[in-house]
Amino acid sequence: MSKHLKCSAVLIFLIIAALFAIGQVHLREGRPHRVTVALVMKSLANEFFLTMEQGARDHHMNNAERYDLLIYGIKDEQAVSQQIHIVEQLMAIDVDAIIIAPADSKALVPVCQRAMASGVAVVNIDNKFDATVIAERGLHIPFVGPDNYQGAKAAGDYLADHLSSGNQVAIIEGIPSAYNSQQRCLGFRKAMDDAGIIIVDTRPALWEMDRSYTTVISILNEHRNVRALLCANDNMALGAAAAVKAASKRNSMYIIGFDNISAVNNELKKGDILATVDQHAALIAVNGIEMALSMLNGEDVDLVCTTPVELVTAYE
Repeated sequence: MSKHLKCSAVLIFLIIAALFAIGQVHLREGRPHRVTVALVMKSLANEFFLTMEQGARDHHMNNAERYDLLIYGIKDEQAVSQQIHIVEQLMAIDVDAIIIAPADSKALVPVCQRAMASGVAVVNIDNKFDATVIAERGLHIPFVGPDNYQGAKAAGDYLADHLSSGNQVAIIEGIPSAYNSQQRCLGFRKAMDDAGIIIVDTRPALWEMDRSYTTVISILNEHRNVRALLCANDNMALGAAAAVKAASKRNSMYIIGFDNISAVNNELKKGDILATVDQHAALIAVNGIEMALSMLNGEDVDLVCTTPVELVTAYE
C-alpha cells in the first residue's frame, strides 16, 4: 500500500472512530451506518402534534451530528391503517428507531413488534400501548408521556371548586380505545365522584372539533341542566365552546380541556374555557428521541419516563 493510501485509510478510521464516539454512526451488519430516527405522530391537524413536531425539529437542529430525523403524521386521529403503513415503510427503508404516538393503543402493537424483530428500536410516546396486549406478546416497549389520569384529575378538581354537589356534567371523550382518552376520563370521573357531582352523559367525539360541536349540541338538547363539559382534549373543548355559544349557554356553562394548545389561549382569557392541562408536547418528543438514541447506544433505559403535567386556568 502506498504512503498516500495508508494516510487516507488512517484518516478515514479516525473520522469513523470520532463519529462512533459521539453516537452518530453505529455498526449494522459489520459496516458503519448513520443513525436515522423516525417520529410517527397522529393527526398534524391537531396543534398539539405540531408542537411535538417542532420540539423534535429543534432537538435535531441542536444535535444534527448525532442522528438524521424523519417526521410523519396521519390525516386524522382515526387513520390507524395509514399509521400502520407508515411503520411498514420505515422498516423497508431501514430506519434505526421509531418513536410512535399510536392512533390506537392495540392496533399498532403488531407492526411495532415486527419492527422490533427486524432490529428497530421502538419507543412509545404520548398514547400508551395497551398493557394487556403488550404482556400477551411478551414485549417490553419503553413509554414516554404524561400521567393522563393525574392531569385530568387536577382539571376536574379545579372544575369541582366552581360547582356544587348534585350539579350535572357531561364528559366528551376521545377515541374510546385510546389509552390516554381512557385515563383522562377516569381522572375526570374520580374528581366528579369525589365532589358529589353527577355525570349524566359520556360520549366520544374522537378528538375532533367538529364532531365535538355536534355531540355537545345533542347533549345540551337532551340534558337541559348540564353545568359543565369535561373534554379529553383542547380541540374538543373548542368545539364544545362553539356549541355552548350557539345554544346561548355561554354564561352558565364551564368547559375544561386537555393539551394547552395555543388556540385555547383566547378562550381562557375570555372565560369560555375554564382550564386546560399542559402536557408539554415538545418535551415528550425530545425525551422519546433521547431514549431511542440511548437504546441504540446499548444503554439500559427505564420502561416508563413520565413527563410533567401542569394545570392552566382562565385566571392565570
